[in-house]
Amino acid sequence: MTHSPMLCLFSDGFKMYVVSRCDFNSTEPKDIKYMRSYYYNKIEVTRFDSDVRKFVGFTEFGVKKAETWNNDQAFLAGWRAEKERYCHTNIGGWYSNPLSKSVKPYVRLHSTTPAYSRHPAMLVCSIYDFYPKYIKVSWLRDGQEVTSDVTSTEEMADGDWYYQTHSHLEYTPRSGEKISCKVEHASLEKPLITDWDSSMPESERNKLAIGASGLILGLILSLAGFIYYRRKARGRILVPTN
Repeated sequence: MTHSPMLCLFSDGFKMYVVSRCDFNSTEPKDIKYMRSYYYNKIEVTRFDSDVRKFVGFTEFGVKKAETWNNDQAFLAGWRAEKERYCHTNIGGWYSNPLSKSVKPYVRLHSTTPAYSRHPAMLVCSIYDFYPKYIKVSWLRDGQEVTSDVTSTEEMADGDWYYQTHSHLEYTPRSGEKISCKVEHASLEKPLITDWDSSMPESERNKLAIGASGLILGLILSLAGFIYYRRKARGRILVPTN
């Protein structure tokens, strides 16, 4: 998460602006970084970074300016204190505000056949309709995190404030194993773990679902035909023959 106020100055059509921001993953001091960036005409010239505790230049002018500021110990000490004064003071409100507006993700786990792989199977963990954007997706195999043969997409905006992302695990099935997709997000009090049911291949589950749907449809049509026949039978007039 990032909180960034901005100051802009204009002169003869050129724009200079300064951005102070706090990047944070939690309210813990170790998870907070303070940065102050100076821009001129959309180009970052100089930046103070609390992790390196000094100014860094990105242009010829910025390098000279950073050197001057870093040599002024009193000036530098003031900016080193900004992380405590600016970030730590406000972090509680900034952190709780987005959490109060978060939306829990919806997870769908399914299998597919990889196009080119040394493994015969692939699982896809699709996560939909979550907010805010940042999310962590990982795979567990018999309770242990899988770090190889995993690829994931970036968080993709749906255009309605929600996001989606997809993670793929290529693997060779083993008898009796348990594979799970683990999702961690600001909206969740604890990780959301979805287990893969390998007792029946997805193709077979699909065939079963289609067959059940066909059976129900057949029963409905048969019942409708029976009702129609009975109604027609009641309306008949029987004429005796000689």
